[in-house]
Amino acid sequence: MPWSVSPLRLGRAWVAAPDPATLRARWAALAAAGGPERERLFRPTRARTPAAGAAALPGRRAGSTARFADTPGPCPEPVRVLHEPFDEQWLLPDQRLIDLARPELWRVLDEHQLFLVESPRASQNRPNRQNAQNSKGLPHPEPLVTAHLPAGRLGRIRPLHRRPGGAEPNLAPGLLPLLGEHYGTWVTPEDVLCWILAAGRPGPRGYEVPLTADATRWRAGLELGHRLLSVRLRGARGGEPPRLPGGRRPYVRSALPAWPRELSYDPESETLSIGTGTVSPVPAAAWEYEVQGVRVLEAWFAARLAHRDPEADGLEALGPAEWPQGWTTELLTLVTTLALLAELAPERAAFEAGPPLDTAQPDAAGLDTAGLRAAGVLPPPRWARRPASVLDHQEEGPGGQFALL
Repeated sequence: MPWSVSPLRLGRAWVAAPDPATLRARWAALAAAGGPERERLFRPTRARTPAAGAAALPGRRAGSTARFADTPGPCPEPVRVLHEPFDEQWLLPDQRLIDLARPELWRVLDEHQLFLVESPRASQNRPNRQNAQNSKGLPHPEPLVTAHLPAGRLGRIRPLHRRPGGAEPNLAPGLLPLLGEHYGTWVTPEDVLCWILAAGRPGPRGYEVPLTADATRWRAGLELGHRLLSVRLRGARGGEPPRLPGGRRPYVRSALPAWPRELSYDPESETLSIGTGTVSPVPAAAWEYEVQGVRVLEAWFAARLAHRDPEADGLEALGPAEWPQGWTTELLTLVTTLALLAELAPERAAFEAGPPLDTAQPDAAGLDTAGLRAAGVLPPPRWARRPASVLDHQEEGPGGQFALL
């Protein structure tokens, strides 16, 4: 996947929130403020101030390119994003509010797109039992996959497609035909992504993905990878939400309070307590699931309490007065997702890609590095590492002027 994009830099925390109603309230408060108060609430940076103009984000409505200080305009409809590992939140899609919005990603964001997201640099994370160690003892965490725009403290982003509509795969040119010929079947970009999920491993040089010369191993990897992808997408793109087998689905045993203050877990009864409310059964593996040394469920819960922190100030202190029902539904889905990934972890750990060379035909071109170089797949050309030209988007530049792409 040669083309990768650095993560978005929001510049101000208040442009993202766990629920869309909060973002609309924050927009209204900012638009209603004036003078120094608007400046304070906005939290200006060198890249963005209320007096700075910006182009409309690709695919977003026109008319939002006047300076915010002059014409805030109506609140843009919040969009779903991946804000933290496994934490889907909402974002105000207005480039006047975002320091570095990465318009090239917005141009290819549609119902066909998937994003492979690298975790932040291993040197910033402490080792934990879920991450392999490199030669310096530092982890290379597993990548994430999402159908939503990654917009948070994440690593580099690799879209599956370089153009809207899935028109061009973000894969080394020539790879798909080579794999199709080798395995005697049609190979899609999503197949390669599923293979990455099944066969990729953290290694000393980063995240390494071996290819196999064995068509049987390829099919087995695809089957495992498709299951992993289905769980990670959590029902996005019209799919079914994840479900635990055997009817062991978590549900609310006792109602959550208007505002829970703490999260705890009892492994004996498999009960997750959210304030005085309880959810069960919650497998221990879901509670213990960690990313970069942090329990996912604890991080998810803390993000929803952030606006109630005594140190929260300005727009960041605006949030729901009571726990929204939708958050409980999200929590149940997240518990199921983590439990299923934990169940699949041993199968994935045991999966072996097999040798990249065909032992029955030792003289045949293999799928190792040398074979890919001989086939012209490696190294990918320079143009494949850059965004494609997307000319079917009519975009509005700063101040309403026409944008030349």
